Amino acid sequence: MTTITVRNIEDDLKLRLRVRAAERGHSMEEEVRNILRSALHRGDAPAKGLGTAIHELFKPFGGVELDIPAREPMRELPRFDC
Repeated sequence: MTTITVRNIEDDLKLRLRVRAAERGHSMEEEVRNILRSALHRGDAPAKGLGTAIHELFKPFGGVELDIPAREPMRELPRFDC
C-alpha cells in the first residue's frame, strides 16, 4: 500500500466528501478510495479496438484501393555448410 497527500482541496469539496462518507458509513479516506476505484475501474475499456477507431475516423474521406502484387516463390535459403 502507498500513501498520497492531496493538498489545496476546496473547503466545499471537503465538506461534500465528509457528508458523502458519513452517509455511507465510511471514513473520508475510505470514501476517497472507493471514488478512485470507481473512477479508474478497468471495465471502462473502449468497446472497439484502435484499428477500428482509426478506420472510422478516416472513413468519411473515402478509401484507397492498393494494387497488391502477386506473391513470388520464396527464395532459396542461404547455406552455411561451405
